[in-house]
Amino acid sequence: MRLRNWVLVGVALMAAPALAETPEQRLAAKGFVLPEPVKPVATYVTSARTGNLLFLSGHGQCGEQANGKVGGNLSVDEGYASAQKVGLCMLATIKASVGELSKVKRFVRILGFVNSTPDFTQHPRVVNGFSDLMVVAFGEGGKAPRSAVGAPSLPMNIPVEIEAIVEVAD
Repeated sequence: MRLRNWVLVGVALMAAPALAETPEQRLAAKGFVLPEPVKPVATYVTSARTGNLLFLSGHGQCGEQANGKVGGNLSVDEGYASAQKVGLCMLATIKASVGELSKVKRFVRILGFVNSTPDFTQHPRVVNGFSDLMVVAFGEGGKAPRSAVGAPSLPMNIPVEIEAIVEVAD
């Protein structure tokens, strides 16, 4: 009889606790690296905490930005990749704000803007780049009520901007 991942406690067999993975470890295992957090480009802060809620301002990509309109000079896949990079940037802001990503309990609300042509209708597929990344990092806690809307323009012609509300531990 094989007893894998079980330990003997007294006379009862109990499941051994799984090794805890942090969100950073889950991201690294998929090849993702957090960038340096973004610095505000105007008069605002990138995050504000009240109680257990962390409000995150609209984020684009950290570092070098992609530019253009999805449905124009950018494909859905390029928009998805941009939204994923926005997610990494937001995670860097969260980590800088609360110290470690394991303090995130769940995403409460996500609002994604896609700089797109007037006839483009696949905004949710683009913002999935962000949402899929949050699920990698936080599992079910990365899923949240979400809106994905088209915008005729975004600051500095970035393709994606996303803001969020996150519940964090004390």
